[in-house]
Amino acid sequence: MNPQETRRVRVGVIGASGYGGAELVRLLHHHPGVELTYLGAHSQTAPDVAQVYPHLRGLGMALEPYHADVVAERCEAAFVALPSGVSGKVAAELAGRGLRTIDLSGDLRLPADVYRQWYAHDPVDPAVQAQAVYGLTEWNRHALPTAQLVANPGCYATAVLLALLPLAAAGWLPERGVVVDAQSGVSGAGRTPTQSAHLGELYENFYPYKVGRHQHTPEIEQGLAVYTPVRLLLTTQLLPAVRGIYAVSYVPLPQPVGLDEVRARFAAQYAKEPFVDLYGPGDIPQLKHVRGSNKVALGLALDERTGVLQVFSALDNLVKGAAGQAVQNFNVMYGWPETTALSALALYP
Repeated sequence: MNPQETRRVRVGVIGASGYGGAELVRLLHHHPGVELTYLGAHSQTAPDVAQVYPHLRGLGMALEPYHADVVAERCEAAFVALPSGVSGKVAAELAGRGLRTIDLSGDLRLPADVYRQWYAHDPVDPAVQAQAVYGLTEWNRHALPTAQLVANPGCYATAVLLALLPLAAAGWLPERGVVVDAQSGVSGAGRTPTQSAHLGELYENFYPYKVGRHQHTPEIEQGLAVYTPVRLLLTTQLLPAVRGIYAVSYVPLPQPVGLDEVRARFAAQYAKEPFVDLYGPGDIPQLKHVRGSNKVALGLALDERTGVLQVFSALDNLVKGAAGQAVQNFNVMYGWPETTALSALALYP
């Protein structure tokens, strides 16, 4: 079946008043296989979405209160981008009504006991969570065409897993642990005003947060455990920037593995991946290389004195780290080329 010859899928975005939801609307508006038929909001409704997001002027759609019956009547597929603790339950409800659903929160990524420990919310029905396909597209593409419910990965998890999975698959990760130093733009904290996101607090500042307790830690460990059990020491820090995830993973390589062998492994793994950009020797990614795009940029360096491999990973937390990856998963689910509506180059400067 040629997807270009089929009718457009009627799609709803629940949580369209948040940053991730608004990014979904922007991307889906340009998708030739999508008809946006519903925009739902968690707390901020409006007769025109442009009243909340002026950059969406001309779309002519309202931000409506969430009603499952209305979504089920208007839509065949749904993206849910609500806060954790709410999002997964809404996604499960819509999937139960027959909609193919992609959830952008962490609610469906972890088993119930692990989720409760790291998110401090009541989990969804464990049977529902077990049905959700983890949507790290490059590594789980085969499971998406038949998926009814997809758990979209977290932004840090996407950056770190894409950086470490080739090493895990080769058996090159040490069980004793991997250290990851990661930074995020402030949009990753959402749109609700907080003191830490205030301009006067963040401008010309830089500091860690959720030290030792960031909820993407078990998500990354779970992804790596497909190949080998690994303990992760993840330090997350807030950048005085709007967009971006930058992660540096420090991996003691087993002897006699060298940088050329590592680079060959990464090159073979990602050779056909349209959104993974492996940099050449001596080149290191920057946040502005990926801002606004669905790309993840990877760089490799080996410190000869210590035998520690550094894997540099950069992505836009709102695109490849959230909405863009969700659209990428949607494309695979419905048989569209993965790059559909996602081919924009990065914004620069």
